[in-house]
Amino acid sequence: MLKKIITSLLTFTMILCGNLPFFSIELEEAEASSYNNLGQRPFMGWSSWSSIRKNPTEGKIKAAADVLAEKFKSHGYQYVNLDDYYMLDWTTTVDPHGRWKVDRKKFPSGMKALGDYIHKKGLKFGLYVTLGIPKGAVDQNTPIEGTSYHAKDIVDLSKGQKVNFNFKNMYAIDFSKPGAQEFINSWARLFASYGVDYLKIDGIRNEDIPDVEAWAKALQKTGRPIHVELSNNLDIKHADTWKRLSNGWRTDHDIEAYGTPFLTNWKKVSRRFDDAAIWQPHAGPGAWNDFDSLNVANGVRDGLTKAEKRSYVTLWAIAASQFVIGNDLTKLDTFGISLLTNEEIIGVNQSGVAGKRLYKTPTSQVFYQALPDGSYNVALFNTGSDKQNVTVKWADLGIKGPATLRDLWRHHELGSMESGFTASLSAHGSRMIRVVPGPLLTDS
Repeated sequence: MLKKIITSLLTFTMILCGNLPFFSIELEEAEASSYNNLGQRPFMGWSSWSSIRKNPTEGKIKAAADVLAEKFKSHGYQYVNLDDYYMLDWTTTVDPHGRWKVDRKKFPSGMKALGDYIHKKGLKFGLYVTLGIPKGAVDQNTPIEGTSYHAKDIVDLSKGQKVNFNFKNMYAIDFSKPGAQEFINSWARLFASYGVDYLKIDGIRNEDIPDVEAWAKALQKTGRPIHVELSNNLDIKHADTWKRLSNGWRTDHDIEAYGTPFLTNWKKVSRRFDDAAIWQPHAGPGAWNDFDSLNVANGVRDGLTKAEKRSYVTLWAIAASQFVIGNDLTKLDTFGISLLTNEEIIGVNQSGVAGKRLYKTPTSQVFYQALPDGSYNVALFNTGSDKQNVTVKWADLGIKGPATLRDLWRHHELGSMESGFTASLSAHGSRMIRVVPGPLLTDS
């Protein structure tokens, strides 16, 4: 199903100085993904990659689930996503049907038991896969479950290897061959048997669209609702396809600052400003932009100042990016927890509206969400290295007359402003405000 834009004209009546003037705002509502009925709002959860990377274990994932349930579930966080390196080296070792085999030294109880543990916490279980068929399956010519076909019947060695980021040697599949879709179906059934609720499919390029289509078909066929996230740095030219086949997509490369002692850095974070603006028209209920993990709660290990951390969360919130924590949940700091559990900021992220960019200068940016009730969420950013004022003008939002403001980070009413608002921001600092057209009403 191709992208469909429904333009609705919402008319709001505002009482102003005893009169009833009208103003209107055009809102774009993106049609939901045709893959499934999931992802009506950006998903919220935790991913193992940023902090654990190549060394996940059953104990570490359970510990993360414990903390997510205790500290974050009440704020809307649901998914415990186990990323890469849970499997044995597939160049030599696969299961009897050619799929990845779980490393039982790392996960002695197996994936089904891990999924059960996470579900008992009232959370959802996420897992990871890359495209193609393992070298080990081809070398051993493993049978495709439930068919008379084998790995060598479906492999396409002429196309070389798929993109993957650990053991390599995932070969292309020829989806015109009998047994090809059945192989992916068998893998999807395996994930469903684990109790998987979320699947990250990594290493996707434009030429991999047939693979993504095969996975979408296979996951639907399981009958289990499974959120699909596509990774990474996808091509915006195919946004309609990603939307049709998934619930979200990575807009850029990894957020992690590889080769440094830090989880990320400001350069990695700030490149998402342009992503937010460019990809905004494609985000909406059913499928959302994914800027990668939020790494703001492990103190100095995050590699950011406090102002940068707040701006990081502010951008992800106003842009309605998927809200997934990347930190080590067993080593959280109180400032980071306060950023990730601020209910008003979470409300911005979960508003169902991906924010648009209003202004961009070499050292500042302003984004806004126009909400169905006639109010606005506005994020002001100082992207420069010196303190400066950043202003938003009501006229540029389509507001005539004054507006009433609330600071969402500080939970503080700011009163009425006649024509706009100016924030004094430190280097890489930000402010998030709610703007309601009309003057402040007081009891007479």
